[in-house]
Amino acid sequence: MTTYSNAKMLINGEWVSDGGAGSMPVINPATEQVIGECPKASIEQLDAALAAADAGFAIWSNTPGIERYRALRRSADLLRERAPAIARVVTLEMGKPHAQALGETNGAADLIDFLAEEAKRQGGRLVPVRSANLLEQRVTQEPIGPAVLLTPWNFPINLAAKKLGGALAAGCSVILKPAETTPASSQMLVECFVDGGVPAGVINCVYGDPAMISEHLIAAPETRKVSFTGSTAIGKHLGSLAAQHMKRFTPELGGHAPVVIGESADFERTIAACVGTKFRNAGQVCVSPTRFLVARNIYDNFVAEFAKRSQDISVGDASVDDSVSMGPLAHGGRVTAMVELMDALGGTNGEIVSGGCAIDGPGHFFQPTVIAAPALDSAMMTQEPFGPVAGIVPYDNIEDAVSIANSLRYGLAAYAFTADLDESHYLGRSLRAGMVAINHFAVGSPETPFGGVGDSGFGSESGVEGYLGYTETKLVTVAKSAP
Repeated sequence: MTTYSNAKMLINGEWVSDGGAGSMPVINPATEQVIGECPKASIEQLDAALAAADAGFAIWSNTPGIERYRALRRSADLLRERAPAIARVVTLEMGKPHAQALGETNGAADLIDFLAEEAKRQGGRLVPVRSANLLEQRVTQEPIGPAVLLTPWNFPINLAAKKLGGALAAGCSVILKPAETTPASSQMLVECFVDGGVPAGVINCVYGDPAMISEHLIAAPETRKVSFTGSTAIGKHLGSLAAQHMKRFTPELGGHAPVVIGESADFERTIAACVGTKFRNAGQVCVSPTRFLVARNIYDNFVAEFAKRSQDISVGDASVDDSVSMGPLAHGGRVTAMVELMDALGGTNGEIVSGGCAIDGPGHFFQPTVIAAPALDSAMMTQEPFGPVAGIVPYDNIEDAVSIANSLRYGLAAYAFTADLDESHYLGRSLRAGMVAINHFAVGSPETPFGGVGDSGFGSESGVEGYLGYTETKLVTVAKSAP
């Protein structure tokens, strides 16, 4: 059994165990047992973090890029060394199977590595002058200032690492506000940066009431950038707050990813990829494939095989059994949402082919579920389930499939499987999403931008975009001192 320690906040280089606003329990979703406590920051503690970040920015933004690179590279190496222990804590806090948590942690180290390199690469550019009186015109990317980073519970290491890596590489100081349900995971990540050499005040970490913290930090004059990953509804609210104070805002919000499966697709390879990816992290993934649009000639076989394979998925408490391939949902509210979705089925709203029920006993478990032929205007096809539920509908021609895929305001990720090259190019051009993957599901890598369009947000993290998002563009133009 992994030992769990109560979480601490980091403010100006000091670890703080006492929250000025009290504390809250941390609960293992697989057992519903309290495993620790998380402090809740007071306004005074938030103000101390803001002051620290403001002072830290003056230091860090003037630190040479090569030094920032070295500190982040050391941090990434420490994250790899500590990955097994961190992964165990991730499993305890949010139920993710150990292998998936370990993969997330090591992948986060790769993200930090790539973004650290950008601190050495991004030197700006010279623009040719139009007048003989001008000596030069140079464009540089300057660090924007202290950044507030708001992250959720479903990928407590990966999502925080994307934001921290980009901000710190660019020369920004940060206040990280992770989810209160996964505080120790976040603390262990932050410890890697501290031990890697990031100076006191440059990185701060607080927990507490999400609404109070976000509103206070966004309004604060010290804050110059806000990055948020979470639901569309909250993202719109935070975006309006940021706009009121003219703060740069990058939201990575919900999705309802379509998967177009053509008749020519390699059936075995496609079905294996779809089932394995759909139920990863119990479907609690913003880019999880959810709406499966299948060519009618292979539809019946696809539904039957998808249902059969979903029944073979091992569901249980991953903190005590490494063979488990799907853990619990994060909390009871997610189970309630799944039950309500099932209650809305029947008739034209879709038929449950497999699963469809909460699992009895302790823990927030729900069966891997397959729904056949849900109506296009049903809840299943219009509202992101964020759980282990797949809806499968047939289509008659590829244009209809694209029309269904693009019918929602979500536009985070979209996928397609086909062996037809012309069809592949058509789908890549036509699917409306920030990320499109053909014949696979890997839309996130350190080198590539991660972000959506429409109600799924705007801007990108990771890739070079993950660095540039924490910078402001400055033009310096120099004329001769005398004609």
